Amino acid sequence: MCLADGGNGVLIRCIEKSACWLGWASSRHTILLSLFSLCSGAQAVDVGLAGVFPGKALLTIDGGVPRTVAVGSRTAEGVTVLSVDSQTATIEANGRKQVLRVGQNVASQSSAGGGGKATLTADGRGHFVTTGNVNGTTVRFLVDTGATMISLGASEARRIGLDTSKGRTAFVNTANGQAVVTHVKLDTVRVGEIVINNVDAVVHQQEMPFALLGMSFLNRMEMQRDGQTMTLRKRY
Repeated sequence: MCLADGGNGVLIRCIEKSACWLGWASSRHTILLSLFSLCSGAQAVDVGLAGVFPGKALLTIDGGVPRTVAVGSRTAEGVTVLSVDSQTATIEANGRKQVLRVGQNVASQSSAGGGGKATLTADGRGHFVTTGNVNGTTVRFLVDTGATMISLGASEARRIGLDTSKGRTAFVNTANGQAVVTHVKLDTVRVGEIVINNVDAVVHQQEMPFALLGMSFLNRMEMQRDGQTMTLRKRY
């Protein structure tokens, strides 16, 4: 009917209009695919709740230094604090809403199959201190290549929920002389994106200002230091 009523010009215009529409639809499809690829490639983040304050949560993200995030705020990593109470915080991370208790971490699934890295920054004294977690509980670690194993203080071990009653006791040499320790196995240790299972550790009878991130963890890493930055990469 287009040919009879309007001639070839009308038909041509119809074709041009259809081609334009198809071109727009194709471009739109490409844009959507590109956005989907970007979103699907985004890495999940590991979020820990180190403490709560009125209207704020003290979060550790990907093993970093604890930072306060106000209710309603969103971090650069895409973590939003929705609400807080005396012991918990409700957050939105990795596309899900979750309730965290103080000391609990939401573990990223992206590094469960191996690999991963952690980037640490030295403090004013040149020490590398970082937040990780042991068996899902947030722990402050001091990197110590002179420590044979991960070392925990007595109260830290209790807070994590470690059972030392069946552990093997031994004497170790420390900077303050000999100390009695109990050998334990840690189910999981996480620092940054790195997760190691079944890690040897010792629990001291006395208190310690930090847990020591010793060689039972570090000997499975590639360690690179560049000035004030240390990068750990999981080898196996």
